Amino acid sequence: MYRVGLNDLEAVVAIARRGSFRAAALDLELSTTALSSAIGKLEASLGVRLFNRTTRSVSLTDAGRVFVEQLGPNLQGIHDAMDAVRSQQATPSGTLRINAFATAAREILSPLVLEFLGRHPLVHVDLVTEGRMVDIVAEGFDLGVRVADLVPSDMIAVSLGRPQRYAVVGSPAYFSVCKPPLAPSDLVNHRCIRVRLPNGALLRWQFEKRGRIAQVDVSGPITLDEASLARSAALEGIGLGFFMEPDVRADIVAGRLLRVLEDWTPALPGLCLYYPGRRNPSAALKAFIGLARELGTNSGSRSGPLNRRAVPQPVVEE
Repeated sequence: MYRVGLNDLEAVVAIARRGSFRAAALDLELSTTALSSAIGKLEASLGVRLFNRTTRSVSLTDAGRVFVEQLGPNLQGIHDAMDAVRSQQATPSGTLRINAFATAAREILSPLVLEFLGRHPLVHVDLVTEGRMVDIVAEGFDLGVRVADLVPSDMIAVSLGRPQRYAVVGSPAYFSVCKPPLAPSDLVNHRCIRVRLPNGALLRWQFEKRGRIAQVDVSGPITLDEASLARSAALEGIGLGFFMEPDVRADIVAGRLLRVLEDWTPALPGLCLYYPGRRNPSAALKAFIGLARELGTNSGSRSGPLNRRAVPQPVVEE
């Protein structure tokens, strides 16, 4: 007789959450074939289909919906019990899953993540980068990293002490034939590299100077959806680019890219590590948060409730 295991139940919830066998298999570190086989055995043992499958979509059946609704709280209870036991560990171990946007991941990798791994070799860190905002609890992450103003209000936040700025840059070759813009309004006369956001919208370039806010819908020869591609285009002289400063800092220092409109790009709120309040955090989670606070304190930042000042936020064009 087939015995249903915890992994089978985790698989059902993962597929329901992600709406895809392939995405759920990646989350669970399984092959799609193995995951499909496990669900097939579970459905056979229950005598009902949990999912409607087509070549293009996956959805819960009515029976599957009832199953997931009742399974979810009970599965969470099991995880809470496991977390309670793990919290008693003296030595951090296991896996920490962190969600961050790419620029933030690059910023925290060396000073925080690699330092943590050096101190705690029994811990595995799974760092996932994506531009869209995610519900870190619903999607199985322990921690998230975002700019302070984007941290959900119900999360506990730890300031990482790294103020963020935008940077408008172009290559020396570009400026050999085009005069540098002196104000955001001058951008209408420049070729610019457009950026498409994860939701499909186009980013408007935003500026602020002594309380004056400007948002410019730039135009140019190319639209890209990844910062490294936009950087490559800027280095090739295709046009001006609008980046988070860390993404092009080394290029500016080396002279490969020249910065303009710097007086229109003030500091924005810095990065924050955030996580949900838990009664029994694992030893690994407690150690990671402790290190983040330690490094933040050493850099002059503070942790605790967020100080959310008004700053220009990304404006998108539908």
